[in-house]
Amino acid sequence: MLGILLTVYVLAINFYAFLFMKRLQKVKAAEQKKHDRTISLIALLGGGPTLYVCMFVFKNRLDSLFFMVIIPVLTALHVYVWFFGFRYGFGIPRWG
Repeated sequence: MLGILLTVYVLAINFYAFLFMKRLQKVKAAEQKKHDRTISLIALLGGGPTLYVCMFVFKNRLDSLFFMVIIPVLTALHVYVWFFGFRYGFGIPRWG
């Protein structure tokens, strides 16, 4: 049951990341700097793969070295955690 909820969470955060990057495409370049914190937060919460792909699809934020390095690192970390989480069933240790 926990695996299903976490899968729905990941799908939802990635869908939000896609919508956010699509909306950010319409914003002027000068105003995009205000959205850097939001992009970082979405990547930290698990939307890194979608953000990274959308950067290339929408040709947005490709000049920022910070995002071109930190988002793939966060993505690799999340994939690693999800892989082992699903492999071991998101087991919660029971005491006693």
